Amino acid sequence: MASDNDNDVKEHLIECYRQRLRQLIKVDQVLDHIHFIEPGQKEQIRQKARTDGDSAATDQLISAVIAKPHVDGWFTAFVDALINGGCEFAAEYMKVIPPEPEVEAEHDQRVKLIQLLSPSLMDMKTEDVRVECFSRGLLTLEDSEIIKAATTNQGNMGGARELLRYIVRGRRGWFSEFLEILRKTEHLHLYELTGGSPDSDKKGDSHDSSTHPAQGMSLVKYLSKYRNEGSVFFNKRLQYSVSLVSEALLCFTVLGAAAGGSEKAEIVLRDYQMDVARPALEGKNIIVCLPTGSGKTRVAVYITKKHLDCRRAEGSSGKVVVLVNKVPLVEQHYSAEFLPFLKPAYKVERVSGDCQLKISFTEIVKKNDVIICTAQILENFLERSNKGEDEGVELSALTLIVIDECHHTQKGEVYNHIMMRYLMQKHKNKRLKKEQKEPMLLPQILGLTASPGVGGATKMVKVEDHILRICANLDASRIMTRDLGEFQREPRKNNLPVEDRKEDPFGDVIKNIMNSIQTHAELSPTSDFGSQNYEQWVVQKERIAATEENQKVRICSEHLRQYNEGLNLSHTIRMQDAFSFLNKYHEEEIQKKTTPDDEHVIEKTVTEIFLSNLFGEKKEELQQLASKPEYENDSLSQLRCQILREFSSRKEARGIIFTKTRRSAIALSQWIQEDPKCADVGVKAAYVIGGGDQSVVKPMTNTEQRDVLNKFRNGEVNVLIATTVAEEGLDIPACNFVIRYGLVTNEIAMIQAKGRGRAEDSSYTLVDVKNSGVAEKECVNEYRITLMNKAITKIGALNQAEYDKRVRSLQTVLKLKQQKGEVKFSCRGCSKHICTGDDIQIIEGMHRVNVTPEFSELFIPKENSPNEQSEDKYYIACKKCGQRWGSMMLYRGIDCPSIHVKNFVVSFNGEKKSKCTKWSELPIKFPNFDYNEHANRIVESYDDES
Repeated sequence: MASDNDNDVKEHLIECYRQRLRQLIKVDQVLDHIHFIEPGQKEQIRQKARTDGDSAATDQLISAVIAKPHVDGWFTAFVDALINGGCEFAAEYMKVIPPEPEVEAEHDQRVKLIQLLSPSLMDMKTEDVRVECFSRGLLTLEDSEIIKAATTNQGNMGGARELLRYIVRGRRGWFSEFLEILRKTEHLHLYELTGGSPDSDKKGDSHDSSTHPAQGMSLVKYLSKYRNEGSVFFNKRLQYSVSLVSEALLCFTVLGAAAGGSEKAEIVLRDYQMDVARPALEGKNIIVCLPTGSGKTRVAVYITKKHLDCRRAEGSSGKVVVLVNKVPLVEQHYSAEFLPFLKPAYKVERVSGDCQLKISFTEIVKKNDVIICTAQILENFLERSNKGEDEGVELSALTLIVIDECHHTQKGEVYNHIMMRYLMQKHKNKRLKKEQKEPMLLPQILGLTASPGVGGATKMVKVEDHILRICANLDASRIMTRDLGEFQREPRKNNLPVEDRKEDPFGDVIKNIMNSIQTHAELSPTSDFGSQNYEQWVVQKERIAATEENQKVRICSEHLRQYNEGLNLSHTIRMQDAFSFLNKYHEEEIQKKTTPDDEHVIEKTVTEIFLSNLFGEKKEELQQLASKPEYENDSLSQLRCQILREFSSRKEARGIIFTKTRRSAIALSQWIQEDPKCADVGVKAAYVIGGGDQSVVKPMTNTEQRDVLNKFRNGEVNVLIATTVAEEGLDIPACNFVIRYGLVTNEIAMIQAKGRGRAEDSSYTLVDVKNSGVAEKECVNEYRITLMNKAITKIGALNQAEYDKRVRSLQTVLKLKQQKGEVKFSCRGCSKHICTGDDIQIIEGMHRVNVTPEFSELFIPKENSPNEQSEDKYYIACKKCGQRWGSMMLYRGIDCPSIHVKNFVVSFNGEKKSKCTKWSELPIKFPNFDYNEHANRIVESYDDES
């Protein structure tokens, strides 16, 4: 009897190769030979295979195999079942004799080629090919019978589909034998299409190493040759396959690069990609403007490699920094793009707030050829160099900067701070040349974007100015774009209007509460409850009241805003979710006024008591109404119908639903997971939301985002419910449907969201939600996109002299210097003066902290609930009124009160700023936090006490 330790080792072995087994196991055949799984469980697994395919069912099969307690000989029985079920390749992994990495990579390439060329392979004479495959041992008897039955019942193409599915899951070496079978059964056009020699009909030429892709010429080179000469080989009926081969080329370059080797790391660009790259290959600064999913990053990798190759050939080294604006993009670009293609010839490293590297960024820059990092990190170290600190980085140390999502190179953005340094030095270099002094070397700039947008402009000349300003900020000699031609994917568009509720008693109760609050505060709105205009009005009222220290109006305005949000949520998600939101808000308001130890009392005003009682009186009625499905909104019904349509009309549906808020993303995900009709058609939903702290909803960590996206990539999840975080940048696999649920932002987001639907026959659907105005906004965005495309065309048509003249006129060099001025902060909740700008320091370029003893006397630390958005254990709140001020962050073992500017009324040079919700809106640079000084101060205070 095997020991528990032996069983654990075998379980671990299976888990290690789970992903590979998903690709290789034929579930039905293997189940026939496994006798230690109960019949009922076998039937469940078979049903999973019928509905979701072998890959998904294999997960269920593996879970059943490794489930404890084990019967004697379970592992040997599993391996025997793999062999007897025609999965010899899978069995090799279980025998701990897996293929070499290059063989494994080659197998993956062959499988992908068959998948990509399957539309043409469907034309095979299935019966002839089946007989030959069976006689050569590529198919088991059971495989052969299944394929024969499929051909009889579903026709030739149905049989061909089954044959291709089974053959790639068989034994090692299947591909070359399959080619020979195609040749022998007189499928010469298919034989050539899949890599066979076009001269195979000549005696002795069938395995000529000069043309057979498995020998001699690499598959990448062979496919390149095929793409270029495809019209010579094939008749018009097969021309569609030429574009598929181009798809295969892109896939194989990634697979080959990941497996290592110089030839395998060859990057093959499509024609339109090479066209946009050409000026950068000549050393010019450019912007590459191509749609989402069209391979912008691949173009950047190609330019990076050529840049480094050229410098090496000239006897000098290159230094490339790739800048991104989101932390998850660092790992994405590193592992999926730059590292596979550039190693081992060049050293590639990534740096972000998530990285645990033990050496400084300066040393990382010195020791590597390509560094992928968030823009703020580079900006911090450029600033250090500017101050003359040792641990800094100079622009002159870099030879190429790649800026991802470069349309963010605008006022206030970190990209623009970096480029302002560049433009200042460029301006200084002109003066140095006039003085016949040596100018500082500057890096080449490469910008990447799917859309520069229109910047809110409505007239062509303003749109041109907006785009040219981005070009000027990036010092770009051109903005490069091309038509994608045969690779263009334009999804089908649907608009789904919704009907108003006939009765809305839940909404009526909320409106009555809002009327009572307006009467109490003597407020008279000019727009309807639930509308965007009302939202803007009440936000403005709160800001004005805060600056005027009118706490009655401020508090009422804040409550009106929350009720307005609750009303909108009832139009978007379930009423019970809207009720939960309002109930949680009022529980937090009560919590504000309590302290952990009851050492001191927090004031409650008459208005706060009134507001608390008002909700308490209506709470039970709202809860009862929220449970009545007959009053639910029509938007959810329309969304459910569209999801069911997508999953019922496609063999494998995969899509994204965009929604406005984190709260609605989480609620929609839960609703879909609980819906039995969605479960019946195989919907597996999960949400992905942002990681910032601007929302009261707990953000996702980068690891959590990665986990969800990986599940979406491998099929464990097939519907993502996402906020706008998924519109830009993140590496999300091609989808065949995109739904924008009551959400339309700007034209840039629209282009990026549409670009997520990159698969064949994809759809793009707008589901209206009451007060969202999505249909009207979508029309506006389409008009803006038309304007933008025309403007890019006009800019592209300018001669270089005229273009340069217009760009130079927009290149206003701004000095990056600290503005002088006095800043004061008052509590937003009670107007009490808290501190000045002199008391604030900054940690890692982003966290503003106040570590003065005086400040520590003004707040109380309170423990965050598990659902709070902060990763910090405690938040800090005003001792007097309970207003939240920020969080208690732990920095290198020291508690540092980190304050959030949105929780204060800010005065700058004696004038109160009505709007200041982000630190970037305050034109002040705070000094860096002095860790050593503060640590010494803490030690001294301990000494004084002891």
